[in-house]
Amino acid sequence: MSGEPHVVAVLALDGVVGFDLAIPCQVFGSTRLTGGGYPYEVRVCGVRPAVSAGASGNTYYQIQSPYELEDAVDADTIVVPGIAIPRHAPDAVLEVLRTAAARGARTVSICTGAFVLAQAGLLDGHRATTHWAAADELGRRYPDVEVDASSLFTGDGRVFTSAGVAAGLDLCLHLVRRDHGAAVAGRTARVVVMAPSREGGQAQFIDHAPAGTDGSLAPTLAWLAEHAASPVTVADIARHANLSVRTLTRRFREQTGTTPTGWLHEQRLHLARQLLETTDLPMPAVAERSGHGSVTALRAHFQRDLQTSPDRYRRTFGTPRARIEP
Repeated sequence: MSGEPHVVAVLALDGVVGFDLAIPCQVFGSTRLTGGGYPYEVRVCGVRPAVSAGASGNTYYQIQSPYELEDAVDADTIVVPGIAIPRHAPDAVLEVLRTAAARGARTVSICTGAFVLAQAGLLDGHRATTHWAAADELGRRYPDVEVDASSLFTGDGRVFTSAGVAAGLDLCLHLVRRDHGAAVAGRTARVVVMAPSREGGQAQFIDHAPAGTDGSLAPTLAWLAEHAASPVTVADIARHANLSVRTLTRRFREQTGTTPTGWLHEQRLHLARQLLETTDLPMPAVAERSGHGSVTALRAHFQRDLQTSPDRYRRTFGTPRARIEP
């Protein structure tokens, strides 16, 4: 994106979860381009000048919004944070969401904010997620929504939803990566001190064995990340972990939410994106150095996972040097 900043409107509704509201402000507000510019303008838009907010347990306070609800009308992205008790949103809020969606704005929910998007009809026919404890209720109230209670976040290009609490960080970082590429998203992740690699399909529940314990895959994950460009097989990974393939696969599911090949694929895709953004290597070299083996495989993976081609990705996110055609 270029020119005017991308306006992100964060809706402050009564009962908003304060942490959920702060997430998009922190992530989008911390994002800076390679040249130092800020690509996002964040507006916290309230239904009233001051709204009630809360957190887990019995913690309550008030949030004052510098912008009114009408200031969200022309936003490029509208984010609905979670609300402590999902209830019917004001008609004015639903109208703002419907109008924004009709003109092509991106609509996003964090946690139980999905209930508000569903009330507006924006999730009908879409796969959506929310906090695991509220997923059944979302499906019961809105049977036209395909509720996915397992994923960290979902999205189809215009409508995005995330699971509870920290999953909102993953979704917002994912949107930065979609807008400005892996390098900018990686810098943003470092600013907010979080890992940049959790994907939307990762499970909400993951049994992380502590590093250094007998069951932890941390040493094997570090080794695998270093050898992502090599022709590594599942048998190779199992040998490094000193496990059978069956046990390795089970522990990968428990500790990463995916399979060994799925995790390796994510690392290779991330490596390819970095090479396309920061170098002018020809496509065969990018495919080889990222572990894809061939340009055909590289293009197939980009199309499947990113809905674009490596060439188009480089033209969109590459530095001037990287945009030189091979």
